[in-house]
Amino acid sequence: MTTSERSSQETSHPKGTQEKLAELHDIKAAARLGGGQKRIETQHKKGKLTARERLDLLLDPGTFNELDMFVTHRSSDFGLDEQKFLGDGVVTGYGQIEGRLVYVFSQDFTVFGGSLSEAHAEKICKVMDLAMKNGAPVIGLNDSGGARIQEGVVSLGAYADIFLRNTLASGVIPQISAIMGPCAGGAVYSPAITDFIFMVEKTSYMFVTGPNVVKSVTHEDVTFEDLGGARVHNTTSGVAHFACSDEPDCIRMIRQLMSYLPANNMEDPPRIQPADSPTRSEEALDSIIPDNPNKPYDMKAVIQHVVDDGEFFEVQEHFALNIIVGFSRLNGRPVGIVAQQPRALAGVLDINASDKAARFVRFCDCFNIPIITFVDVPGFLPGTDQELNGIIRHGAKLLYAYCEATVPKITVITRKAYGGAYDVMSSKHVRADINYAWPTAEIAVMGAEAAVNILFKDEIEKAEDSEQRRKELIAEYTAKFNNPYIAASRGYIDEIIEPRNTRHKLINALEMLKNKRDSNPPKKHGNIPL
Repeated sequence: MTTSERSSQETSHPKGTQEKLAELHDIKAAARLGGGQKRIETQHKKGKLTARERLDLLLDPGTFNELDMFVTHRSSDFGLDEQKFLGDGVVTGYGQIEGRLVYVFSQDFTVFGGSLSEAHAEKICKVMDLAMKNGAPVIGLNDSGGARIQEGVVSLGAYADIFLRNTLASGVIPQISAIMGPCAGGAVYSPAITDFIFMVEKTSYMFVTGPNVVKSVTHEDVTFEDLGGARVHNTTSGVAHFACSDEPDCIRMIRQLMSYLPANNMEDPPRIQPADSPTRSEEALDSIIPDNPNKPYDMKAVIQHVVDDGEFFEVQEHFALNIIVGFSRLNGRPVGIVAQQPRALAGVLDINASDKAARFVRFCDCFNIPIITFVDVPGFLPGTDQELNGIIRHGAKLLYAYCEATVPKITVITRKAYGGAYDVMSSKHVRADINYAWPTAEIAVMGAEAAVNILFKDEIEKAEDSEQRRKELIAEYTAKFNNPYIAASRGYIDEIIEPRNTRHKLINALEMLKNKRDSNPPKKHGNIPL
């Protein structure tokens, strides 16, 4: 049949509505198969879900609305014109989590290894633009081999289009990245700009250059897991914020995180009806601080005694263990918590702890989440390694973050608050709103022993029993200076409270501060010491 005869037949016998509907259903069914059943089975054998299965778990049932299902790439080089898949390796759209709007994209490794093409990136950019216009979070499920090499510089430019949107959206809408498979080369920088990164143990990895390139350049032999797996990025590099045992666990944790966050920077975080009494008293807190000031205790136990139902959603749990950050609720209201952990490095501030806490404080400030700070800090970590690697610069980040933050800030000093670290940890001097101290608080330039060794060096050396005299002076210094009363007498501490009443005091202060108004001087942006 000639072309003209076929055209004539189609004109005289046009498709009916039912045929067109059947055709649409067939096309959609083909799109949902991605790279085909065989590749889906391969994905499952790796212990990974498909792009659509992930979205089914992430979003409330029946709420996903897909966009750009029929988009395909526009390339013809290297035989690509004969390899076209509907959707071009990424599923995009919007849906709901607990009834709240979110925008999503989920890369499909069964199509070109999830590689990023111009069309693929345009789909992601479209949902990001919609998210900005409508003030809703973006969640990206990453599973990609990187740039589509066949498209050359076009795919590199497409990455930059996404990076720009990530940057412009930062601090406007929450951005969440889940690494569900490979994420290499330029692909890592979009997640790196977003607010939180989830990784799945043993099936996901991130690196700028892979093991083969590392070996050819530096002659180091390293595995994918040791170079960029979930464990290394959650414990050593600090790139990732959460390590998940499998993909369903990862998606469950994303949903949990979203419950603490507002849709955008103009809204307050979602408050729930609490079951826990706001006036609950915790007698255990009265004895949680050891009599020996050098003995550790678990600050997480303090947090769990204070917050609603003992629920604490920790962020970067395995990185910089000497500081704790995460989300909880007080009387149903989400709060961000920053706290020293005396069980790790005695709770000192070091480079990694400063970075970890500073970024968390800034996130909370972006999204109107009040910051509760529990302080037990003996100072900054001394040593050549810290100094030569810039503890001054890194410590200044945390100081800057607290100074800059305008959300409600409430501080509780449980034990030590020494030296410059006292200033940094949300002191009254950096615009904290309410500062509490427990009777066990020690607010001083330094610990009694170190202070006495400096102040009374000559007197101790001249004493007949120098060790006895040193002990006497330490006791005198401790009684006079290592307490919260001098700071309270100057108004640096608003109230010295019984530990058991901490929950009630925090909830009252939050209620008082709920309409807080504060601002920073007009400027394009500050220059944080990066």
